[in-house]
Amino acid sequence: MRFEDVRDVELDWRGSLMPPAVPQAGDRPVRWHRWFARVEAVLAWVLLVVPTLLSALNDQTNGHRITTVLISAGAAVWLALTTFVLSPKLREHPVASAAAFAGVVAFGSVLQSRDAYFIIFMVYGFFAAMRMKPMPVAVLGVGVTSLLINTMTLGGPIHALSVSPGIWGTIVIVQTAAIGGGGALFAAVGRQNQERKRMLDQLTAAEAENRGLQRQLLAQAREAGVLDERQRLSQEIHDTLAQGFTGIITQLEAAAQARDATAEWERHLASATQLARENLTAARRSVDALRPEPLDAATLPEALAEVARLWSERTGVPAEFSTTGTAVPLHPELEATLLRITQEALSNVARHAQAGRAGITLSYMGDEVTLDARDDGVGFDPARPPAPPSPEGGHGLPGMRRRAERLAGTLHVESEPGGGTAISARLPAIPAATLDPTEGAP
Repeated sequence: MRFEDVRDVELDWRGSLMPPAVPQAGDRPVRWHRWFARVEAVLAWVLLVVPTLLSALNDQTNGHRITTVLISAGAAVWLALTTFVLSPKLREHPVASAAAFAGVVAFGSVLQSRDAYFIIFMVYGFFAAMRMKPMPVAVLGVGVTSLLINTMTLGGPIHALSVSPGIWGTIVIVQTAAIGGGGALFAAVGRQNQERKRMLDQLTAAEAENRGLQRQLLAQAREAGVLDERQRLSQEIHDTLAQGFTGIITQLEAAAQARDATAEWERHLASATQLARENLTAARRSVDALRPEPLDAATLPEALAEVARLWSERTGVPAEFSTTGTAVPLHPELEATLLRITQEALSNVARHAQAGRAGITLSYMGDEVTLDARDDGVGFDPARPPAPPSPEGGHGLPGMRRRAERLAGTLHVESEPGGGTAISARLPAIPAATLDPTEGAP
């Protein structure tokens, strides 16, 4: 969402006093717009019918009564034309709104001059005036309506102003300012509500787009991770299994050539057996690296707690595990990555830190999840070049960082010689529900 696309909600002197009852093209419908449009349409007819009935029941000649009813019928036709016949978009046009106002005050003035009851209908002139554009024209319409509604029963505006200009001028000015100010405030609130709703809609759309981008990014990260894992396994097989099998074959061939020398034959056979055992261990380690078994029957916090417990029993170093925030099921790729980072971090502590204690904290923070691993060991200088991968199969800090970055995450390390080490991995907390059913398992 671009914030420059959001329009200013302050009242513009080029606009009308009233926001359109029917939203403009491109606007989302607002509930109170529809409500106001219905009330205003009904109000116009009520304000015309009530004085017409009161005037018809009044004591007057038949000719006067019939003429008044006919003029009221003309006003009704005009209201029907401007309220129902014209399309909503055309009714909001400046020329159409000015014509609608002119017709209302014209019929209202004539009817009020014939019977004071029609001052009720003239009230609708304020509503018609506040629909005109631009705003100065709307204010002028409010002033005209105020002048007519206060003077038509006294012989008309010219007569009233000639007799008491100060009184009627003050009344018109105050009434115009009050009604115009109220209309301006109503317009500002309406526009602000429209803009607030538009901003909320844009934020909702941006959030949905962000979730889609996260899913897309995770899918791309999975594809990159699969390729990277294939390359890693290919290199590992070449460096361990293939070389081991080559050594086994070499030892067996040497044993075959030394059949007559029992001691030499046994030595080559023992070497081949040892190489086979080492290859079997390497093969099992590679298989374990493919599938995080602790997550098969446990949640991520449970799996991490069990990893910390087993590591503590094996090394004799106390390891505490804690969770903050509300734990939610995460995307399997995220949980597997967090588990591998934890295992690698604890492995580094066991091999290098000489620590007296260690701690693991898993934090759920809304749209992010953080894994913190710390120890009170000897520490190191983070600026020094990273150590090469361990012969036991570990990949150290570079491997953990690559795992985090594959899933659009980050990994930060804080350490100093003699001051222990703290590792923090931060990943987007994509829920398990966002997994596309069409996607394969990682």
